[in-house]
Amino acid sequence: MTVFGLGNPTDRYAETRHNVGFMVVDRLAGRTRVKFRHVPGRFVARTEFAGKPLCLVKPLLYMNESGVPVREHLAEEPDDFLVVCDDLALPFGRLRLRAQGSDGGHNGLGSIICHLETEAFARLRIGIDPTPPGVDGADYVLEPFSEEQRGRLPQLLDRAAQACLAVAADGIAAAMNRFNPAESEPGAEE
Repeated sequence: MTVFGLGNPTDRYAETRHNVGFMVVDRLAGRTRVKFRHVPGRFVARTEFAGKPLCLVKPLLYMNESGVPVREHLAEEPDDFLVVCDDLALPFGRLRLRAQGSDGGHNGLGSIICHLETEAFARLRIGIDPTPPGVDGADYVLEPFSEEQRGRLPQLLDRAAQACLAVAADGIAAAMNRFNPAESEPGAEE
């Protein structure tokens, strides 16, 4: 399985809400003790989990063009895959796994759908809270997490990494049953 974490390259965006997908694959790399290497258009790390190959990928084009490196990677290495990204429609800390679906207004997912010409791929959407009143959504996602959110972020990244590993080991349906319920927000599980 391949896990694509979506984000924007460069240090300017490293700690922003839109980069939570990068943060999750970084957490997975840390857990599995692998390092990313640069290949054209992306960073890639390879490991195994539950006796199966696991590939972690961070596309290196900006979010709106994520579909280009995703398509290129899958052309070279066809695989089942999961896309990890932020979601403005979900409260902070909420996870939503889906086996397929629309882009829901997310430009990274939209780019992948456009370049792969399908909506039939698994995705993990990570709640970053709705845009506050009077704030532009594009500005909100490119801002760092609030102080309160930063305090809860490590636990959220751990749960999101667990969800990715559950998809890799047990499949999307079992992982959805475990991680989608609202009561599985940080502090309620385990």
